[in-house]
Amino acid sequence: MPGSDTEGDDVPIADEGPMDTYTALQEVLKTALIHDGLARGLHECAKALDKRQAHLCILANNCDEPMYVKLVEALCTEHGINLLKVDDSKKLGEWSGLCKIDKEGKPRKVVGCSCAVVKDYGKETQALDVLNEYFKSKK
Repeated sequence: MPGSDTEGDDVPIADEGPMDTYTALQEVLKTALIHDGLARGLHECAKALDKRQAHLCILANNCDEPMYVKLVEALCTEHGINLLKVDDSKKLGEWSGLCKIDKEGKPRKVVGCSCAVVKDYGKETQALDVLNEYFKSKK
């Protein structure tokens, strides 16, 4: 298997057409986590949203606390921060690094995360452009 030692060979290449929003979100969250620009959980997210440090907020649809959802949505609309909703809190937890990765590269012990905020994108990527286009089309 030639070239298996090269850095980045385990990262899937998304050249087979346009990237969908959730794939782009996964990449943006991963980049933000690497660059220490990700806040996870209500307390961290509320602080980041209130200080206007947030660029993007992600909220899980299956959050069972209505006041939690109301608070996050209100902070986002008040400060004009883009809000994106995902289906599952376990998925969001996995994407934002709240899990262990086993030897095969599969996530284990995934912790649910109802809210995550991107404070620093890290670097400009194609995934970030896809998300920005998505928010422009929604306005």
